Amino acid sequence: MESVWETALKTLLGFSVLLLLTRLLAKKQLSQMTLFTYITGIALGNIAGEMVLDNKIRIADGITALALWALLTYGIEHLSLKSPKARVLLDGEPTIVIRNGKILERAMASCKLNMDDLTMLLREKNVFSVREVDYAILEPNGKLSVMKKPEYDFVTRKDLNVPYSRPAYMPTELVVDGHVVARNLRELDLSREWLERELRKFGAQSAHDVYFAELESDGTVHVDLKSERP
Repeated sequence: MESVWETALKTLLGFSVLLLLTRLLAKKQLSQMTLFTYITGIALGNIAGEMVLDNKIRIADGITALALWALLTYGIEHLSLKSPKARVLLDGEPTIVIRNGKILERAMASCKLNMDDLTMLLREKNVFSVREVDYAILEPNGKLSVMKKPEYDFVTRKDLNVPYSRPAYMPTELVVDGHVVARNLRELDLSREWLERELRKFGAQSAHDVYFAELESDGTVHVDLKSERP
């Protein structure tokens, strides 16, 4: 019978290997979740779970299975980057479901999409009426891209000829839960002394008094103090 220590060792090894492998695959897994990447993610988790719980599976066999599955997945993803045909075969193609304001019934049927699904996806894009839509495209990851008709689209500063300029900064976290985000300060070429001066303007003696601080696009700092000081 497998000892507790052996189970703990398998758990630790399985967790470590799974963490390493998902670091290699996670960006595609999370940001472009297609059916194929979704299945590979589940499979990796199942293999790791079986290795830990099934005492008939040796550690070496489990790690080999994890590594081989991840290697195959990585190889397929690399192939899809190099070959458009392979990419279409693996991930599918975007499908136009509304063209020039007309719902394409055949396209809807081919995607196994009904009107309830379509209206739900439109509402996620803050579109509450189909008549506002000029084009709608169902992406391979199941998300809907929407282009509104011109009369329903948002008016921009350019449309109104309102002067505008590029923001000086991208909004960036400076302090989170009392801890200074040093990496962001370095990237912005800002010093801790500057940050402390800015925080004192809001009554904070130090970063420990701050729950959240953010550099805004115009160079100002937004500060949210902790409700209870330490």
